[in-house]
This record gives sequence, C-alpha cells and structure tokens, in this order.
Amino acid sequence: MTGIVKRFGGVTALDGADFSILRGEVMALVGDNGAGKSTLIKAIAGAHEPDAGSIRMNGAEVRFRTPQEAWARGIATIYQELALAGKMNVPDNIFLGRELTRTFAGVPFLDRRTMRLRTEELLQQLEVRIQDLDVWVEQLSGGQRQGVAIARALNLDADLIIMDEPTAALAVGEAHKVLDFIRRLRAQGKSVILISHNILDVFQVADRITVLHHGRTEGVRRTAETTPEEIIALITGAAQYRWAAGHRDRERAAT
Repeated sequence: MTGIVKRFGGVTALDGADFSILRGEVMALVGDNGAGKSTLIKAIAGAHEPDAGSIRMNGAEVRFRTPQEAWARGIATIYQELALAGKMNVPDNIFLGRELTRTFAGVPFLDRRTMRLRTEELLQQLEVRIQDLDVWVEQLSGGQRQGVAIARALNLDADLIIMDEPTAALAVGEAHKVLDFIRRLRAQGKSVILISHNILDVFQVADRITVLHHGRTEGVRRTAETTPEEIIALITGAAQYRWAAGHRDRERAAT
C-alpha cells in the first residue's frame, strides 16, 4: 500500500500511509487510538475504498470495492468481535455461507459429514482442542472461539489473515494459545497482520512492526532490531519530538 488517503467528511483518517507485508510474515500494526489502524485494515479488507494511493498484491495493482472482492483474492479479516454465530455449532460456523451440499434424488442436502471431517482437519492444523464439535460456539472459551474464527479463515484458503486485537479480554493462558495459532499460520506460509495494543504480544510473534501516527506511517522496525521503548515512542510521537529537539540543539551548537 502506497500513499493511502481516506477521508470521512472533514476528517482525514489516513494521510498518505504506506504499508507492506511479505509472504509468510507476521506484521504488527500498532498505533494510538485514532491513528488510522482500523481504517487501514478496512481498506485492505475491501470495507473502505481509499480516496487516493495504490494497493498492489503479488506485483499487480488491485482495488477492492467490497469484502467479497478481497475474500476472492485470499484476504480474510478476523475482527475483535469474531462475528461467530453463538447458537450454532463449530462446523456450521466454519462453513457459514459456504456450506457443502450433496444431491440425493435430485434434491440438495447439506453434506454434514464432509464439513465435519474438514473442520476436524482445520482444527488439528491449529492444534485447537474442542471435545464436542456439536456444542454451541457461545459455550467455548475465548481461545477456542479465536481458533474457530481462524479455522474459518483457513477454510476460505486465505493467504493473508488480518487479526484485530485477537488477545483482548483473554486470560493469560488463552492469549498464549492465540499467539501459538499465529506462529502456526506463519509456519504454513500464511501472512498475518496483527493489530494489537499489547506490545509484549507484538514482540513475541511479529517479524516486523509498522507504527501509524495521525494517519501516517511513523516508522517500520524489525522486531529483533528495536525495543518496546522505541515502539512506544513512535506511537506517542515522542520519537519525533526528541528528533526535533536534537536537531534544534545541533543548530544552536553550529551557530
């Protein structure tokens, strides 16, 4: 994404933001509230069409006008609310809107056996343990629900999976499970965009970190080559302030 601009009336949510992610990479997207993170991922996911800028995928320019167009190109978004149907079982959630059918005597029926086998396969890939797949999803733990949402994205055959605050409101043990899910997605060659306010989570799983500030890209850092303190300074704008202060000091010293 290059020079992405998105305005809502008189409010500029994105002001020439740049963003990139490699295949098989976990890229964290961080920033303060109002920095433009949600607008940026919605532009990737087809929920918002940018007013300016370009988006390229695998070298070709793309333009997503609807989430369906993004899904067709292998982009799946898992929002913080997960959008799961609480009073439906696990296979029905994973195949919601993409149900498999078989025909008997010219009449189509749901192919529940195949959907169940595929569900077991997807959950096994993520090492999600759910004893009873027929239980309503609302009865699962937070970590298990995240696993179901990720399995649904895998069932869409997504190459790029966007995860919005996946560990928010989870207990420590459940949050660790979700971070393990992200590592397994990377091991499968999937690209993951992780939006999170939890800097410790970011440093556990991200390969690189993109920081947004006031709708612009404040910086991109390799996780192994930075510190939480530097990332927080970029998020708050303190890094820019320190640079400006140092620049003024150098100018004074020169004169």
